[in-house]
Amino acid sequence: MKRDSTLTCPECGHAEVSIMPTDACLVVYDCRSCGARLTPKQGDCCVFCSYGNVPCPPVQAEGRCCSGN
Repeated sequence: MKRDSTLTCPECGHAEVSIMPTDACLVVYDCRSCGARLTPKQGDCCVFCSYGNVPCPPVQAEGRCCSGN
């Protein structure tokens, strides 16, 4: 299971590698470049599933989001 995911801000294009938690969904992320507040896109459980290059650990392991979606 991969725990590193590169989050890319849709506002400014800033990319940053983040370590994903294995026991919770990250539903808010503030871009360190422009300050945009990222939240999951409709149908996604977390910012990693919406803006990351690797889906969150629950999706990797079980094929579904940690929120049960």
